[in-house]
Amino acid sequence: MTLSAAPAPPAARTPAGQAREKILATAFRLFYAHGFRAAGIDTIIAESGVAKATFYKYFPAKDDLILAYLEKVDGIWTGQLHAAAEAAGEDPAAQLVGLFDALRTACRRDGYRGCAFINAAAESAAGTRVHDRTVAHKQQIRAWIRDLAARAGAQDPDQLARSLTLLLDGGLASGVLDGDPEAATAAGTTAAQLVAASLGSSPGGRSLRTGPDGNPGGTHDHH
Repeated sequence: MTLSAAPAPPAARTPAGQAREKILATAFRLFYAHGFRAAGIDTIIAESGVAKATFYKYFPAKDDLILAYLEKVDGIWTGQLHAAAEAAGEDPAAQLVGLFDALRTACRRDGYRGCAFINAAAESAAGTRVHDRTVAHKQQIRAWIRDLAARAGAQDPDQLARSLTLLLDGGLASGVLDGDPEAATAAGTTAAQLVAASLGSSPGGRSLRTGPDGNPGGTHDHH
């Protein structure tokens, strides 16, 4: 989603203890760049430099490898979102807007091809393990944002969380569809407006001041 693919590892025989990680690193690069269908198992085996038997020892089916890839993506992207939120300070309201800095950074990366989970959902049928994993990821992100919204004092934390996650996913898609990294900046500005509106009309609520770039209280150019 938001990810920079690592350079291809050299195609050489790998010790068994490192084989799984090497397969996964190769799949990570190929799946994100080309999609699940285009990145075949034979190509992954050849580029990872492992024996076919070793590959199937760790990943009996392609879906097992796809799920391991999505698990790795989840850890990276969730970590980036949390880091961006925390960099905005202790205030949950500021964190709700600050997390969009992760979107801004992602869309400016070379090789950006959108959200890996949205891409995965487009290539998998509803009810499959892969599709269920994409849904679970999106639900986890929304639950975290909902918690921030509740702690910030939003009038309707569920509605604000849904609005912000829709905005986040829209920014991820727009960043690759139109190739304009400024889509992420627009998403961050809109997020600040949504959060301010949600808090400003609540009893004892406060509005977020925005800086010249649309970020609350100034900029968050920490990436």
